[in-house]
Amino acid sequence: MPSFSVSGLSMRNASALTFFHLTGLSHMTPRLRVLVFAVTLLCYAAILLVNGLLIVTIVLEKKLHEPMYYFVCNLCVNGLYGTVAFFPKFLYDLLSESHVVSYVGCLLQVFVIYSYAASEIANLAVMAYDRYVAITRPLEYHAVMTKRRALMLVSFSRVVPMLCQAVVTGMTSRLELCGSHIGKLYCENWSLLQLSCEPVTINSVVGFANIVFYFGHDLFIMCSYVQLVKIAFRSKDGKKKFTQTCVPHLLSLFNISVALLFDLMYARYGTSSVPRSLRNFMAIQILAFPPLLNPVIYGMKLSKIRGRILQYFTRKRAFELR
Repeated sequence: MPSFSVSGLSMRNASALTFFHLTGLSHMTPRLRVLVFAVTLLCYAAILLVNGLLIVTIVLEKKLHEPMYYFVCNLCVNGLYGTVAFFPKFLYDLLSESHVVSYVGCLLQVFVIYSYAASEIANLAVMAYDRYVAITRPLEYHAVMTKRRALMLVSFSRVVPMLCQAVVTGMTSRLELCGSHIGKLYCENWSLLQLSCEPVTINSVVGFANIVFYFGHDLFIMCSYVQLVKIAFRSKDGKKKFTQTCVPHLLSLFNISVALLFDLMYARYGTSSVPRSLRNFMAIQILAFPPLLNPVIYGMKLSKIRGRILQYFTRKRAFELR
């Protein structure tokens, strides 16, 4: 005799789930979907353009082959990495009547999106360390921040988040699930835990440990900047360096921190009383705002990058007028 869970789905069927239904778009009319599709496509195209432009500029311009620009480039690469897990699928769903995702595809989306967010914070922590060395030990900067060390820090900001998320995703994949409907626009770990037929205490503890670990990155950044402000504002040159290179970093930190806070608070404490459109906005802002705004912030504030991009377009315009 089969055993049934409270949701009415047998444990045997739970272990055989092959796909999930995403219900985040169920309230949208066809006309509204077309409008959202146009706006989303424009947003994604802008993300690809601004991040791609900064990456190509840093790779091709030898004057930008310095640790700080390696980290900026890594930030842009990470933005492209995270958005590719969401935007193509979301654009397809907007034009489709069937909003499903395979079991493997769902876990892969969870892994990429969460490792993207963690890598964003890790890279900002690495950049905070770089700015700390540059301002507090300017004469020793090039001896401390060698090319090899910079590449090791870039690897740290990419590999460790992936390893952490691989553990979380692996634990989630072992759960027996008693449902196939996810009330969001994309797969996320908390939604999968809510579908579990069994206790998820261990999963919650490991997930919380991950949050604490990356909250520690934020604390490190804030503590380093307290020291930087004290030192940088003692001299006019230090104040100028802080404004040029640290302000973009602080804006990026604020950008991702607010996005993550909204996402975590909504995922755990959001209620059905919140309008669906607002819930959808809160769900995707972490995948839209940081990748779109980070390259704009650094492109505008860092004079070497801004000058090189302007020089490129000026030359191109002059060539077209000939």
